[in-house]
Amino acid sequence: MIASPPFVVPSRRSTRWAWLGLLLLPGFAAGAAPIDIGDRVELFIDSHLIERLDHTRLKLGTPRREEMAIAFNRPWEGRFAGASTVLKDGGVYRMYYRGSGYGATGAEDRLAELTAYAESRDGLAWTKPSLGLHSFRGSKDNNIILPPGDKRRISHNFSAFVDPRPGIPADERYKGVGGTREHGLFRLVSADGIRWRMFSETPIFLGYALDTVNVAFWSEAEGHFVAYIRTWSEGGTPEQPKFRGLRTVSRATSKDFVTWTVPQPMTYGDSEPEHIYTNATQPYFRSPHIQISLPFRYVDGLAGSVTDHQAPPKTGRAALTKAEMDAWNFDLPWMRVGVSDVIFMTSRGGNAYDRTFMESFIRPGLERAAWTSRGNCPVYGVVPTGPDEMSLYLQLHYMLPSYHIRRYSLRLDGFASVNAPFAGGELLTKPLTFRGDQLVLNVSTSSIGHVLVELQDEGGRPLPGFALADADEIVGDATQRIATWRGSADVASLAGQILRIRFKLKDADLYSIQFRASK
Repeated sequence: MIASPPFVVPSRRSTRWAWLGLLLLPGFAAGAAPIDIGDRVELFIDSHLIERLDHTRLKLGTPRREEMAIAFNRPWEGRFAGASTVLKDGGVYRMYYRGSGYGATGAEDRLAELTAYAESRDGLAWTKPSLGLHSFRGSKDNNIILPPGDKRRISHNFSAFVDPRPGIPADERYKGVGGTREHGLFRLVSADGIRWRMFSETPIFLGYALDTVNVAFWSEAEGHFVAYIRTWSEGGTPEQPKFRGLRTVSRATSKDFVTWTVPQPMTYGDSEPEHIYTNATQPYFRSPHIQISLPFRYVDGLAGSVTDHQAPPKTGRAALTKAEMDAWNFDLPWMRVGVSDVIFMTSRGGNAYDRTFMESFIRPGLERAAWTSRGNCPVYGVVPTGPDEMSLYLQLHYMLPSYHIRRYSLRLDGFASVNAPFAGGELLTKPLTFRGDQLVLNVSTSSIGHVLVELQDEGGRPLPGFALADADEIVGDATQRIATWRGSADVASLAGQILRIRFKLKDADLYSIQFRASK
């Protein structure tokens, strides 16, 4: 056993939680109800499964910057394009985005909005098909799916999802929501994700802020639809119309997509209050019971950080000169202030976000144009783009001629990991039960690193044949690595029993685990 302090509880404020160490001893926790993980993929993104971290830590992943996916360069897209969604359905990737502010500087073009569509077969190379559905300035040679001129402003923040429930009407398989405070949030449905019709002419959430991308989806684990909408910490509701305080998120639910509960504010644990500008909350495609959220965090009032003609930059860099801003018609006050980056939150249902990680998930980076207002906004959706890879997308260079969507990649399940240094460390899980006959790990080690796995009974005693001394050393990098003990992977005899898993790690990262059937 590695010498260590008694416990390092997984928290960004571990010293505040040190007194919990005794309560987390196996003997004290023996009476706690076990977590039934069944055959689900369980990610190490929070403390849900973790009882003890000994010289290890939860470490946030680092997305890799990849190729440009879409440039906003068509006449109907405009400098206020955005509010984008990406989803994968079978072999097709679909992206939806707003066109706005196209062409002129007058109020009419600034406020006019439409929804456009792009398509891909691999999530990397995207096309904008000529759909011939709606006319733009006399031509239907475009990729517009929701037309300009809609007085309800559905395209202001339209987002879409695939309803996975069996037996739903074929022409309602795709669902979407869009709208504004003045008109409410409208619901739409589609058979093919391209041709949309109104689900109801009656809006929902009328009078709430709604002033960014609002999302909805079917929560399989909870058995109902959920909607996450923009609200404010004070005001922005029917009772208090004026926006005050911080941008935040509220949640509502529905059994039938028709009748919805009153939105309730989300909580963020004991984290420091911040502007959560968008929420981008979604079920993770490998583990729908886990909802991941990729908001962009907004830091207001940093006018000096984005121009060189004002006070000394707080960030130590100038993004755009006054001449550049004037040239690109940055003629609204909010265009000139504020910076933002991407953060990572999670939820396992209900009205609580987990903020295990407070640091940035994706920083603005070296590009000057990334430090302009409302930049670095995540597209709603994370999709698989290979057997070991998933992708997310960011809107970059907002309102500039170089405005575009760029892809970022992560290893499968790679949002976060339990990380062990060269000196080594351990992870002990809470009591759990499972289904299946083998344990699969998503794991990465260095050439000198390793992972060993021990299965224990509820009281912390090694199970015969599954002790650390029986474990085969795991060295390498794989998203589907099967744990073995003296050459055998068979754990069927333990299915349904209460047990714990002890991991001994050296210079390694453990991203997820799954018990599953081998056949």
